[in-house]
Amino acid sequence: MSRILALLLILIITVLISGAGLLWWSKSSSSPRGTSEPQTFVINPGSSATTIGKNLEKDGFIKSSSAFKLFMQFSGNAGKIQAGDYRLSKNQFLPELVRELVKGPVAVWVTIPEGYRREEIGQTTVDALKLIGDKKTQFLKEFDVLTKREEGFLFPDTYLFFRNASASAVVSRFTNNFESKISDEILKSAEKQNLNRDELITLASIIERETRTDEERPVVAGILLKRLRVGMALQVDATLQYIVGSGECELGSANCNWWPQITSKDKTVRSAYNTYTNTGLPPRPIANPGLSSIKAAANPEDSEYWFYLHGTDGDIHYARTSEEHTENISKFLR
Repeated sequence: MSRILALLLILIITVLISGAGLLWWSKSSSSPRGTSEPQTFVINPGSSATTIGKNLEKDGFIKSSSAFKLFMQFSGNAGKIQAGDYRLSKNQFLPELVRELVKGPVAVWVTIPEGYRREEIGQTTVDALKLIGDKKTQFLKEFDVLTKREEGFLFPDTYLFFRNASASAVVSRFTNNFESKISDEILKSAEKQNLNRDELITLASIIERETRTDEERPVVAGILLKRLRVGMALQVDATLQYIVGSGECELGSANCNWWPQITSKDKTVRSAYNTYTNTGLPPRPIANPGLSSIKAAANPEDSEYWFYLHGTDGDIHYARTSEEHTENISKFLR
């Protein structure tokens, strides 16, 4: 008899727990009963399901972040929500809201790395917007026309673009962001180096491609400015890479290397961008620099060095004389 009572007790407890669970789920997954008007909800890159759930609850789109996380796991939707800008209503049940999220955002994050040339930026943008076929071709054609004179002024940053954004709208965001970042203080510092705005960005683009850390940039800037002042050729490989890449690749080329390894033969190519055969700065920027490189060009660091190189060890090695530089080449590159 006691065994039957024990089983009955277990059954009652199970029913009560199940009932409590169903009641909790019913309340937690129900609509917050907010407005049916779609409202903006932004998911930042790298956000976890836990973070997304907490933000949805905080903003009043769901009642329980715990219920959201649980539903994501059991529905098989974990990892399917992209970062971006969504339009969600506050009168949806949890499963309905998750379906909207899984469909994808109306606007997506696009990250433009520092040191990309305009062609790379165009390709990165169409990839992020998932443009294909004629839409991709048309976007790149317009982007090419609009950016021919904008190399260096397409500011590297993370942007939120609508999926159907036009090339004109995208380029405007890049250039407007550039204008907002270039302060009067930076321009005044550049004037002290006898650099106008275009020259500043051209030098900064070279520094961006020639350096790897924020600590290196002011030192390399000082070296390059010293060479300019005495009429010495800059002799930077990045400008040769720009020439070779321009000859080998086209906008929209798949898996094209815009920054190829140069050879000794490349140093003799006839081009205004060849800083081995020409003195002074190249006519235009070779890439789009970040703020760190722009500030370095405007505020160079004085040093006793005239030469530098990055060794196979990844570190930068400076030299005071051409003899020391030759020794560094033998020591760190061969």
